[in-house]
Amino acid sequence: MKTFLAAVVVCCLLGTWAVAGDRVERTAAERPAGFSGRGYELLTTKAFMPPDFDQETFDNLWQSWEEPQRSQAERATIDERRAMAFARYGLTSAPGDPPGKPQQYVIDAAGNWTMNCLACHQGKVAGQVVPGMPNTQFALQSLADDVRTTKMRLKKRLVRMDLSSAVFPLGTSHGTTNAVMFGVALMAYRDPQLNVVAGLPSRMVHHDHDAPAWWNFQRKSRLYADGFAEKGHRPLMQFMLTPENGPEKFQEWEADFQEVYAWLSSLEAPKYPFSVDQALAAQGESVFKRNCADCHGSYGDDASYPNKIVSIEEVGTDPVRLSSLTKHHRSGYEASWFSHFGEHKVVADPGGYVAPPLNGIWASAPYFHNGSVPTLWHVLHPAERPAVWTRTPDGYDQQKVGVEATAHERVPADLKSGHERRRYFDTAGFGKSAAGHDFPDALDEGEKRAVLEYLKTL
Repeated sequence: MKTFLAAVVVCCLLGTWAVAGDRVERTAAERPAGFSGRGYELLTTKAFMPPDFDQETFDNLWQSWEEPQRSQAERATIDERRAMAFARYGLTSAPGDPPGKPQQYVIDAAGNWTMNCLACHQGKVAGQVVPGMPNTQFALQSLADDVRTTKMRLKKRLVRMDLSSAVFPLGTSHGTTNAVMFGVALMAYRDPQLNVVAGLPSRMVHHDHDAPAWWNFQRKSRLYADGFAEKGHRPLMQFMLTPENGPEKFQEWEADFQEVYAWLSSLEAPKYPFSVDQALAAQGESVFKRNCADCHGSYGDDASYPNKIVSIEEVGTDPVRLSSLTKHHRSGYEASWFSHFGEHKVVADPGGYVAPPLNGIWASAPYFHNGSVPTLWHVLHPAERPAVWTRTPDGYDQQKVGVEATAHERVPADLKSGHERRRYFDTAGFGKSAAGHDFPDALDEGEKRAVLEYLKTL
């Protein structure tokens, strides 16, 4: 069982990185904006978890790939193979960092790799690595499967991630993960003080979730798609619940995550890098204020954000994420260390989803809490949303504003690997519906075009 998915935080070299045996040192002052600060350094350099695999395993992952990719990798250089692996699993390097250093992992001096929070929360858009952008190309299940197969071939010891990922679904589409159930499973083995106890999850509803953009952290007062928990630094530490980390470790590292909290609060949304029709955008702003601002807030000089929960009956989007957590789950979280033993209140029955802030919305496709809608044009045209779609790697659709997507009638029946199947987003899957949020149907086509242009400016 994915009980101790743990691999969601960080590993440590106190500011130095080892990549393929070469040490690379950088100071915070040398990093580009958004890739510096004490919180970022902690997320990318400090060890809080046991490692997932070593450099030898990573360099041999290609032997587990399906054809023709395996044969292509066999003919490639080691650097080319690493680039292929980065593309396959959705890994990125920060600007100015060595190509073999992924932001999503920390590599210690012995070549051990440990996943960090940036695995889900650091990606790129239109070929650009953006601080805090959701990693919408992360292929966690594929990576876990390939690591396990490779370790068995190399006769290396399997760790928790390898064993649990064989039975606990990590994500059925690239770019999404079963993150909510990770938390449910991890908390089932802890008492409110975070002591390890015997237990079993009371209810597990496996489903995929799309990570939010971290640059909107500063605008929120509550966390998660349903807004059930107050914002704070302790919630950022939840996925460190490995058996090795007892209550004393969380107390020891709490100050570190206050720094992480500060870094998240400093992130700014990226600016749209392509041309904008400013006159049309101004028209769209007026339409947006009349029709959308009550839920999604206002922008510019008079910016405000209501943190408004919209009932599931009104918004009509896929309800699985909302219903997957019971009042018991949410109340248990409230009673725990993460919520300061009840000082920070939860909403035990939110009844809907929070309408998110839309800063940098152009860069956070696909859309909805489950990542089911590929572009903003499709958000504005509910009847045109594809039932099944795939994305072009690194492709960006400037006209529809979002991922460059190809629609399909169905998922092909003859796909030979799980990795290939996970390239297809099938909205008929459990928890993956693209229905709902049909409010744009109240707009005419001209108004939709104007709103689409305005959203580029946020």
